[in-house]
Amino acid sequence: MQAIKEKLSEMNTARKVKAEARADEKAEKDYAKARAGVAHEVRLAREAEADMDKHVNKAERLARKELAKHGDGGPRNNNGYGSYTNSDQRATDPIGAGNATTYEVKIASPSQASSAPPSNKLL
Repeated sequence: MQAIKEKLSEMNTARKVKAEARADEKAEKDYAKARAGVAHEVRLAREAEADMDKHVNKAERLARKELAKHGDGGPRNNNGYGSYTNSDQRATDPIGAGNATTYEVKIASPSQASSAPPSNKLL
């Protein structure tokens, strides 16, 4: 009878040890999965930031090209705005003659181009 009790006790102890080992393995797998998920999101954020920088640089380049095309060398009166006049040369009637429109374009410096906060290293 004593041998049977000892055998049952050993089986219970072995079952508890196995359950603890399974729980530890599950916790480690969950942790590794969470780290992989964070790394994936960080990678996506960096790619998005690079795309944003690319588009901001392209917009700035296009704005400068447009300003240069219309004869404006840069900002006037140090206010940060570039101006150019669009007069309609095709107007033949007196209503459209002399009709001029002024457009203002704000060009940010490269240091001001990205308003996104700096990314922090998570891993």
